[in-house]
Amino acid sequence: MNDLPHFNGPVYNAEHDHARLARQHERVRDLMLDGQWRTLDEIAAATGDPAASISAQLRHLRKPRFGGWRVEKRIRADRERGLYEYHLAPSVPTVAT
Repeated sequence: MNDLPHFNGPVYNAEHDHARLARQHERVRDLMLDGQWRTLDEIAAATGDPAASISAQLRHLRKPRFGGWRVEKRIRADRERGLYEYHLAPSVPTVAT
């Protein structure tokens, strides 16, 4: 857990926040590794973490220092509700041409 790259942000304090965020990051990543599509609320129900924190962790997963995962997003049900679901897939290396 402590080998995860450090998080950052205007109110981030490594001493107080790193262990908590690292555990949260691992819970979200480990759940999503099964390739299932889930809404933020479904991820929250499975991990016990707040939806806003899950959204932040999904953004972190996209960053190269956190693995550069592809976090795909698609609409679920009707567009009027604005309900999205997310899926985690390994990043695809780009080939220089």
